[in-house]
Amino acid sequence: MSRTTIRLLVILSTLSIIGVIVTQIYWVRKALALRERQFNQQVHVSLQEVAEDLAELNSVMLHNNPVEQLSSNYFLVNTNSMVDPGILEHYIKASFLRHDLITDFEVGIYDCASNRMFYGVALSTRSEKKAPTQTANWLKSNKYPYYFGVRFPNQSAAIFSDLSGWIGSSLLVLLAVCFFGYALFVILRQKQLTEVQQDFINNMTHELQTPIATIRIAADVLNTPAIKDQPERLKKYTGIVKEEALRLQNQVETVLNMAKAEKNKLPLTIEWLDIHQIASSLSNKYENNLTLHLNAPEPYVHVDRFHLTNAISNLIDNAFKYTPANPDIHLETSSQNGIVTVSVKDNGIGIAPEHQRKVFSKFYRVPTGNIHNVKGFGIGLSYVQQIAKAHGWKLQLNSEIGKGSEFKILIPLKK
Repeated sequence: MSRTTIRLLVILSTLSIIGVIVTQIYWVRKALALRERQFNQQVHVSLQEVAEDLAELNSVMLHNNPVEQLSSNYFLVNTNSMVDPGILEHYIKASFLRHDLITDFEVGIYDCASNRMFYGVALSTRSEKKAPTQTANWLKSNKYPYYFGVRFPNQSAAIFSDLSGWIGSSLLVLLAVCFFGYALFVILRQKQLTEVQQDFINNMTHELQTPIATIRIAADVLNTPAIKDQPERLKKYTGIVKEEALRLQNQVETVLNMAKAEKNKLPLTIEWLDIHQIASSLSNKYENNLTLHLNAPEPYVHVDRFHLTNAISNLIDNAFKYTPANPDIHLETSSQNGIVTVSVKDNGIGIAPEHQRKVFSKFYRVPTGNIHNVKGFGIGLSYVQQIAKAHGWKLQLNSEIGKGSEFKILIPLKK
């Protein structure tokens, strides 16, 4: 499957998931609004019947629209006469039950003589419970001399309860969509890892074949009878075999150490070392292309010699790999505020900002455009990071395209 097809699949899947989520949210909100309107209509009709029953009982004329909604959960009913609290409670509960209003509510009766609500009670059509309520915070109106108010303190909860099945099914759909999105992410991530691992295997095969082929050629030369009479040539090819065998061993050890580091089983033999001595020994390998700046006044660090040497060596090798012409590599040490800093700076091609966060990832190799002669497994910097993690060091990277890169290892001093 091509990358374009994968991108298109991801985009379409993402748009589909977003569309399903937006649609679900839209219909949930529509359903809640519709249920709220139905609830208000049921309450309005029920209280209209209560007002008519009270008017007939008290033999008074009733306004055309005695029910007024003052807020989302508060209704005021004009009665044109005083009402008995017990009769009012009976009429309201009976009317609510007829219209399937199974909810909790509160009732307050207005007294025009004292200009206040003189009676307040909490009722429910779910049970026979009854409890007095505070009357100070009831909304009042100057339009009617006689009225009572009904409010629903738990209206939102009641509406949600009525739609619990519908909301539950919507949540299940959203959950299924989320699982689908996660599964798609895992599949694409796995495909990416497979491609990266395949690239690693290809690179490793090529890197291992090179010393093996060189050793085979040298072995063929050493196997010729005439080589015994040519001591200089014998010494040369023996050195080649030894050098390539050592190279092959280092490559295998790098892969094995990386595997151990990932499992947090990287063996460390901690000892006091002079970091300047290690830097000087490494510089001999690179002749005049590596410049040392040993400025740390306190060069002794508490580290593993093998892994520190490998970490610095990997950074130097990386600097040479990505400096295609006239390499000018600087290895510098410094110390400040209880931290020894080992810096490797080059004048190579540099690393773009979008790649700088990824260079320490396993198997990741920075794209080099038309440069295809950069060898390696793509695990050198990842190995350096694992070494730093095992020791408790910090890594820093400063780089600019066309101007080179600088890698820093920050090693805390331990007294």
